Amino acid sequence: MKILIVEDDPIIQEGLRISLGQEGYELTAASCVKDALELIEKQGSFDLCILDVMLPDGTGFDVCREVRNRGDSPVIFLTACSDEIHTVLALEQGADDYIAKPFRMRELLARIKAVMRRTEKKAEVSDTVRVGPNEVNIRTGKMYRSGEEVPLTAMEYKLLMIFVNNRGNVLSRQQILHNIWDVAGDFVTDNTLTVYVKRLRKKLEDSESGELIETVRGIGYRMK
Repeated sequence: MKILIVEDDPIIQEGLRISLGQEGYELTAASCVKDALELIEKQGSFDLCILDVMLPDGTGFDVCREVRNRGDSPVIFLTACSDEIHTVLALEQGADDYIAKPFRMRELLARIKAVMRRTEKKAEVSDTVRVGPNEVNIRTGKMYRSGEEVPLTAMEYKLLMIFVNNRGNVLSRQQILHNIWDVAGDFVTDNTLTVYVKRLRKKLEDSESGELIETVRGIGYRMK
């Protein structure tokens, strides 16, 4: 695992090199913002970044912003500033954890392992869900079939997500109307809901008999 360390105290930096190196981590170190940004530009993403806040030519927040612009590498801030303001700033900049100096190496190692476990769990959660022959990207809010985008209106997408999040469960028409109202803030009547479901079925390549979105007579709908 590749770790970027940005720390201007040579004693702390060397201590991290030795201790983390003994744990099998591959380390790259910088002492200022300028060097850190050059390393990121040259080497690309790291598996983890450990950043000091106060640096000679800026702050670790400057480095964190660049890391976040390039991807989702986890960030741990390592600093002598333990007050609430700096803690809030670190978290607002996208920090995954925050540890104050002086610290015990065992604690830092435990924090690193905890952050990496959380990161691995996030990676296991797919951004896409399959609905029949279609793939829905939850992050972008777009649907694709055979690699081609199938355009959805905002209301059609919201309706699709209601079905996806309740797949296998029967939803009454009132439940659907209530959720659409809460999410969209738009006025949808019982009659227009029928129209939206029909349009969504067509875009999903659903049959009129309800192959994907089944009509439960007298109650509502269920997505298989």
